[in-house]
Amino acid sequence: MVVLSKPAPLHDHYASIKTCKPRISVFKGIPSINLRDPKAKTLIIQACQEFGFFKLLNHGVPMETIARLEAEALSFFNLPQSVKDKAGPPNPFGYGTKGIGPNGDVGWIEYLLINTDQNPEISRSAVKDYVMEVKAVACEVAELMAEGLGIERRDVWSKMLREEESDWCLRLNHYPISQDLQALSGRKMIGFGEHTDPQIISLLKSNNTSGLQICLKDGTWVSVPPDHTSFFVTVGDALQVMTNGRLKSVRHRVMTNSLKPRISMIYFGGPPLSETIRPLPSLMAKGEESLYNEFTWREYKASAYKSRLGDYRLGLFEKASTTGH
Repeated sequence: MVVLSKPAPLHDHYASIKTCKPRISVFKGIPSINLRDPKAKTLIIQACQEFGFFKLLNHGVPMETIARLEAEALSFFNLPQSVKDKAGPPNPFGYGTKGIGPNGDVGWIEYLLINTDQNPEISRSAVKDYVMEVKAVACEVAELMAEGLGIERRDVWSKMLREEESDWCLRLNHYPISQDLQALSGRKMIGFGEHTDPQIISLLKSNNTSGLQICLKDGTWVSVPPDHTSFFVTVGDALQVMTNGRLKSVRHRVMTNSLKPRISMIYFGGPPLSETIRPLPSLMAKGEESLYNEFTWREYKASAYKSRLGDYRLGLFEKASTTGH
């Protein structure tokens, strides 16, 4: 079991994420964790404490299941624009282009937000098979997280993901090439602006095109080398709250690639809308106080929907600091 100290004051974490430095480098230090490694639970906690992010190897999702959904996505995104537009705007599911959310955020992107019940544009069976496999991996990772933190109930988070009312979502992103980008001689544009994921956990799968970047603790943005055979796992805001800040949701973004299109498929695992989000009492040390006011997932989701992409959404739910900051 990983030895855990009390979480650092939130104002320190907030200060670092609000001052991300412009320097970009290809980062070779992203933790790569084999899901079958006997030490996986320890390695996962270490990665989530340091980065809120890691690459998952030996995940067991059949490549044919992944390839089928990716082919379906490419087939849709290659349709004429007039045909794709009929599948939008997303409300909450459907097709969107350039506009991200209702509050003015834009990016060089087109996307589909779908689930198994509302996705006439993509084969329902392809989505169902993919989500079934990826959700199982997400649940296994969530249980290893619980074990690594020393929580007696290893299903404390996986149960939320497995419930019929679980508020999950699948997002298919396409970052296309354009003549405008090519004219910029390799300069990059924002494909998807910096943000954290609000859910419990996210599993991202992409093709071999670069573009994903994460913000390190010191505020430096680094590029994540692509790997089309692996998943990238991201800690969400809800998990940060339920661990009382021990695990941090990571700020990340996607930059465009002027030479190759990028396709990504992200499973967002959220709890039921009625679930109360608060630090787990079994995780709290003696005398440790909650850093957050409790809220329901419905409340947090509604609050996030009203915010800009790069806003620090958890700030509205933090308890007042007693340090004078």
